[in-house]
Amino acid sequence: MGRIGPVTANPYPWPYDGAADTARTALLCIDWQTDFCGPGGYVDAMGYDIGLTRAGLPATARLLAHARALGMLVVHTREGHDPDLSDLPANKRWRSARIGAEIGAAGPCGRILVKGEPGWEIVPEVAPAPGEVVIDKPGKGAFYATNLDLVLRTRGITHLILTGITTDVCVHTTMREANDRGYECLILADCTGATDKDNHDAALHMVTMQGGVFGCVATSDDVIAATTDVR
Repeated sequence: MGRIGPVTANPYPWPYDGAADTARTALLCIDWQTDFCGPGGYVDAMGYDIGLTRAGLPATARLLAHARALGMLVVHTREGHDPDLSDLPANKRWRSARIGAEIGAAGPCGRILVKGEPGWEIVPEVAPAPGEVVIDKPGKGAFYATNLDLVLRTRGITHLILTGITTDVCVHTTMREANDRGYECLILADCTGATDKDNHDAALHMVTMQGGVFGCVATSDDVIAATTDVR
């Protein structure tokens, strides 16, 4: 067990209550899936640079090892839909088809964003370890239509450190949802990425407004430097 904080962060030293026991802190690894950061996946099929979505992988892998060594709760999420697409909203499917990467259609990594397909799996660099929590979600936010809140509260989690992709969509949506539920959130600039660098930067900047409207922004090095192992 350890303690994290205060972390050098923007716009205030995180967390607001000075420090958090690692037993009350969870590391969220959001949607590090082939479909979002691998060759032939959904993002690649849309024509975006997967180098941008993969940018946060090395730092996330390093932080993941740090969290595991401390015994922190690690939660992975995967966005995807049932094979029969019964949980896929019509407008979401229409938008994806309009840009040439229809959800459910066949692609180089199997059916796009469908559970059980190769593209839906988490990439090896940050793959879940045995026993780690994996949350499957049909939407952008990790709290929508999932048991994530129940899992966190059952384990006494009050503080969240967010990594993943994409910064401006699934990570930001999850951070907003978490903030509204009272979790103290920290998003890591070097452990996230977006399909557009300006969107990544803007999403991080938005967090810092109004004194930290959704929480704080820091880096993995900031978190590691602010960790004390008290075992």
